[in-house]
Amino acid sequence: MASIRSLARTARLAPSASKITAPSTSASSLWRRAASTTTKAASSTSSPASPSTSSPEFSDLEFDSSFLTPSLPESVTLPARDPEQRSGRRLPGSRYQFHPPKYDRGPLHPIQSPASSDPTARDFVPGPFHNARLRQTYHSTLASDIMTLTYTHYPPGARKEAAKEETPNRLRSWDGSSPYHKNRPLRGPRGSPYLSLIERDITFRNIPTLRSVTIAAFVPEAIREPDRLVVARSVIQSITGADAEVTSVKRNVSQWHIVQGQKAGCKVTLYGNDAYDFLDKCVHLVFPRIKEWKGVKGSTGDSSGNLSWGLTTSDMALFPEVESNYGMYPAKMIPGCRIFVETTAKSDRHARLLLSSLGVPFHGELRN
Repeated sequence: MASIRSLARTARLAPSASKITAPSTSASSLWRRAASTTTKAASSTSSPASPSTSSPEFSDLEFDSSFLTPSLPESVTLPARDPEQRSGRRLPGSRYQFHPPKYDRGPLHPIQSPASSDPTARDFVPGPFHNARLRQTYHSTLASDIMTLTYTHYPPGARKEAAKEETPNRLRSWDGSSPYHKNRPLRGPRGSPYLSLIERDITFRNIPTLRSVTIAAFVPEAIREPDRLVVARSVIQSITGADAEVTSVKRNVSQWHIVQGQKAGCKVTLYGNDAYDFLDKCVHLVFPRIKEWKGVKGSTGDSSGNLSWGLTTSDMALFPEVESNYGMYPAKMIPGCRIFVETTAKSDRHARLLLSSLGVPFHGELRN
């Protein structure tokens, strides 16, 4: 076949060399020889006549085209290929697949871990597969409303004058009663060695958002009855949709007969759409059904934009996942829980404004 193709190429080049007499005669003889060879091969395999000789519409078709390839006779059958047998002959795919490094050795290392959005990354999580309804409401309506409610108008030039004022020093200085007070660093605020966050005016750059929601259950009775811990984990897992992490006792408490290191609780931390879905479930399905519930205390918060509230055993039964399968859980073993909401706000006032817009009610004296 290779010799036929080479002859055909020589034959195609023959007209361009018609000015040279000797090569033209040799090319024409080669073309006739190639044509006779293909005709004999086609007749020996009982295939139809070549289209280039039978019909004029195929006269411009190249000689080595795949349309002129004779078909296989019916007597010839190709061997069947078994996929399982073929896969058994190959080497394991893991030898040739890309595996990201297990450890991060710094930004200067030649081998870097892929981004978490890359399917080959070790921390890759597929999704999201849906858009949280409460999150869509926040981005479409609540974010702009919060920025409008907290807008403070400054006349031209007033902001520059306010910026010139010195920021008050929140650290305490020494009274100088001792010579050792000289060049000593300033003391922290009274009551806490840490400085609280400074509340900034809300702009389009720092609108408070929901960062995470943590649901924790403490079951000290699980030390004597391990089944209570199993029930607590199953309840937390059913209302959150995530696997609950078992927590242990941090310090000894003789009144509760617990020792440090014993397993006596569980917790789950939700992020992204899961956090918005859980808060949406609490606001629209659980809170309205709690009897004589005034709301979350206005004094809650850690002065850094994080709020929390608690639910009793009877309140946990109001979640639809628990209510629909209430007979699956022992009624006396259903635990209460504590819900911690972490936001990007820098003060409890802004965090309370965010949760109020999402539907969480507050009552009592408000503490900023």
